Amino acid sequence: MPTTTAPQGRPSVTDLTAQEREVLYALGCGLEDAEIADTLALSEHVVAGQLGRILVKLGLRNRAAAIVHAFDCGLVVPGLGPRRQVAAPGTTVRQRTGPAAGPWLRVSVLGPLRVSLARQPVDVGPVRQQAVLAALALSPDRSVSRQELLDGVWGMESPDGNVVPVYVYRLRKNLRLAECPDPVIRRDRYGYGLVRGAVEVDAACVEELVTAAGAAGRAGDLTEALRLCSQALELFRGEPLAGLPGPLAEVERLRLAERRVALTQRKADLQLRLGRVAEAIAGLSALALEEPLNEPVAALLMRALQRGGRRAEALAVFDRTGRRLADDLGVAPGEQLLRARWAVQRGDDAGAGRGRAGAA
Repeated sequence: MPTTTAPQGRPSVTDLTAQEREVLYALGCGLEDAEIADTLALSEHVVAGQLGRILVKLGLRNRAAAIVHAFDCGLVVPGLGPRRQVAAPGTTVRQRTGPAAGPWLRVSVLGPLRVSLARQPVDVGPVRQQAVLAALALSPDRSVSRQELLDGVWGMESPDGNVVPVYVYRLRKNLRLAECPDPVIRRDRYGYGLVRGAVEVDAACVEELVTAAGAAGRAGDLTEALRLCSQALELFRGEPLAGLPGPLAEVERLRLAERRVALTQRKADLQLRLGRVAEAIAGLSALALEEPLNEPVAALLMRALQRGGRRAEALAVFDRTGRRLADDLGVAPGEQLLRARWAVQRGDDAGAGRGRAGAA
């Protein structure tokens, strides 16, 4: 049996979780992210997050180094088994034959609500019923009480409390696979929640990718951090929870929209650090049109334009943003925007627009 001992001085694959070892083995066998996801019954976003954590735990710079490490430590042995035989020693490959294979329900809240069951789209009923499901999806680690659902979905128009159990019953019925009689929505003494391991929510995938990107950045792999950050942004499909009613949806819409803005800033900052100035300018210019009163975005765009040798355009961004702040809010530019102008005027890139770009 192949060993799993790492070269001297390097962390061992025993430091990885069982799922991370499966992913590393599949990577060593030559599979791409989509193939690993299909074989191990994971989503590509989860696979990307797992790969990011593997690189950090093993102190590796990129996926090529991870492939080499899989061979060096004996996890993958050349010539043993076909390319697609990816069951690592001591692990069992899960097949997509039923609910036990992994998340069979996927809920997307980063745009109009979308739900798929075993990869098939599902109609989850009227908008209030959709809002109940969204509330559960956005609280993955705890139970949500009946009163919380009433307040969050109906607000001041709260109906009789029995409407929540009725909606939950309908959701359970709609979101049940024929081969799995167990409901996807559990109930305990605290309220309702989605069954762990059975549901994948795109907002949670974003956080996993962001965490992995942060770990890659701290390890010095800016290219991998940028890839993971870009992948997180690709999950946004428009206005989060578009069309869903209730105070909770409104609050989450704002929070998730702000999350996307922060991620876009972080991506641009990474692009600048990697010398990909034109790409950073393009992304920030589009964001500045969406967020004309956002001073950190304007400051980072000024920094990018200055890095690209477009000093006059950078100063024009300051003037344009200053006018909008005065006309719409009756305020003058803040310290961050003033520092960005000063940096452009001095030809000094240090500190211009760095305020919140890496805070995502």
